[in-house]
Amino acid sequence: MDSANDHKAHNKTYESFIGLLKWSVPLVAILTLLIVILIAE
Repeated sequence: MDSANDHKAHNKTYESFIGLLKWSVPLVAILTLLIVILIAE
């Protein structure tokens, strides 16, 4: 059974999550801005 304190796996998962977040948040912000601009016209 794996240890509940597997720090290497935790760090890898956290780094993957943060990396994905760095790209997804600006992308969602740009898409939202484009949609708002299209609706406002």
